[in-house]
Amino acid sequence: MKVEMICSGFGGQGVLTTGLILAEAGMKLGMNVLWYPSYGAAMRGGTANCVVKFSDKAIASPNAKHIDILIALNAPAVDKFEERLRPDGLLLVNSSLVPDDREYRKDIRVVKVPVAEIAAELENPKGANIVMMGALAKNSDLFAADDLERLINEYFEKKGKINPKNSLCFRAGTELNAAE
Repeated sequence: MKVEMICSGFGGQGVLTTGLILAEAGMKLGMNVLWYPSYGAAMRGGTANCVVKFSDKAIASPNAKHIDILIALNAPAVDKFEERLRPDGLLLVNSSLVPDDREYRKDIRVVKVPVAEIAAELENPKGANIVMMGALAKNSDLFAADDLERLINEYFEKKGKINPKNSLCFRAGTELNAAE
């Protein structure tokens, strides 16, 4: 088993936190993992991304040329990384920020997730990335939804941030039927 993923978006959207949570979840489930952030001026609204790799073997390099999963929280993330998705790869796209009429490659699976709207409806605006992780659990075999929900909550609990609305956001992501 080997899965290569990129999470990308604007600074402040929780891109790096998403990757870190997923890497930590993989580690706790016995996978070998790698989390490699890239953020430059992200704190000022610039772009941020991270490579996350999961494997049952040692991981030799942080380089990810042919990714299996792209979590794109904005249009520039799609612009930059869509071409690196392998055929039949999974693109989870934030349809709150990426125009509905956008054209995507025909050889990939696209799941449009209105993360900002869902998080706002659930009164947890910082939970948009958690909605996306729910969509990841539903649309890939990487994590069982129950495991990932529990590990997301553990991640925040160890930081003293207990928010029951995170589980609501996660579950909303798992309940979407948003495939294109």
